[in-house]
Amino acid sequence: MKILVVGSGAREHTICWKIAQSEKVDKIYCAPGNAGIAQVAECVDIKAEDVKKIVDFAQQEKIDITVIGPEAPLVEGLADLLNEKGLKAFGPVKKGAVLEGSKAYSKDFMKKYNVPTAKYETYTNTEKALEGLIDFDVPVVVKADGLAAGKGVLICQTQKEAQDAVKSIMEDKQFGDAGNSIVIEEFLDGIETSLLCFVNGKDIIPMESARDYKKAFDNDQGLNTGGMGCFSPNPIYTKQLNEYIKTKILDTTLEGFKGENIDFRGVLFIGLMIKNNEAKVLEYNVRFGDPETEVVLPRLKSDLVEIIEKTIDGTLKEEDLMWKDEKSVTVILASGGYPVKYEKGKIITGLEEVDKDIIVFHGGTKHDKNNILTNGGRVLAVTALGKTIKEARNKVYDNVKKINFEKKQFRTDIAKL
Repeated sequence: MKILVVGSGAREHTICWKIAQSEKVDKIYCAPGNAGIAQVAECVDIKAEDVKKIVDFAQQEKIDITVIGPEAPLVEGLADLLNEKGLKAFGPVKKGAVLEGSKAYSKDFMKKYNVPTAKYETYTNTEKALEGLIDFDVPVVVKADGLAAGKGVLICQTQKEAQDAVKSIMEDKQFGDAGNSIVIEEFLDGIETSLLCFVNGKDIIPMESARDYKKAFDNDQGLNTGGMGCFSPNPIYTKQLNEYIKTKILDTTLEGFKGENIDFRGVLFIGLMIKNNEAKVLEYNVRFGDPETEVVLPRLKSDLVEIIEKTIDGTLKEEDLMWKDEKSVTVILASGGYPVKYEKGKIITGLEEVDKDIIVFHGGTKHDKNNILTNGGRVLAVTALGKTIKEARNKVYDNVKKINFEKKQFRTDIAKL
């Protein structure tokens, strides 16, 4: 079997790494890939957003399944184009991908189908948005409607901050066209958590839980990022909470898919805020989360390729997912200055010195002659498994010290329970 993975981050490295463990697979391609992915797959020089070239390549190489990692090609309709050519795609069609492509659509979907979420309003006009801020207490959340690589969410502590955020997004185009419209949202407090689910067209089947750390610096300081670390499982998931999530969130979301005639076959990521054993949805993503993938897939016992096949065919069942008892922790090593301004092209050293049971997933890296260089904001995801979260955490941080590049940046409080 030939598999094509689309994307170039640590999420895609993890997916390729897990797919490579399947006896069903003869060949893995990744477009465009990175220096780490090149160790387990053949990298193809096609950008993830170049959907036409990806479809042409999949046809030419007779790819059996294309696994779409990032959100942008899904929103562009890559799954639809592959399906039209009779090729199998793991990832929702454009109609499902809009759940991530537009925060306003996503919030309207939740409201329509009674999925618990924060109070919100959508605006396409700066003046009206500024007027609308009066209806919200501070802190308040201001979001760019479109895709902003995980950075389009601003939590504002004062009305002045919120006003500046509205102007920055809508007038100064901080996030480009993603900010042509915005969502202003009630701030929810509690414990943030992540839930990845396989969706087979008619069922939503949760994976093991995880907790992501979005803020750039220790103690949840600094700007939102794509995620600076993660651990799994998340101990906040009680039996009572799981039941609440199933009935109030998974079942209502499924009703929404049916009501909107969305044929969703892939992964649904649900960002949740937990308080008093109840949950509200912060956001939907329509693909594997990053860095959640780096802690969840290493704990998966089952063959990922079989799961992907059954998801596409609509036959996946909860019992198909088998998990290790071990816990996992991931720490992200980022470029100095991330998520704002950072430099690329720094030589990475020490990768060969990490312990054998540590997995280093490459995010923003590239080869240059005999060196591996930084090539993005989030450079590496260092992952460890252990009998306890504490054991996994200690392993990760022992090995983070061994890997170096100029201006290396990371949080020191990931999984500090």
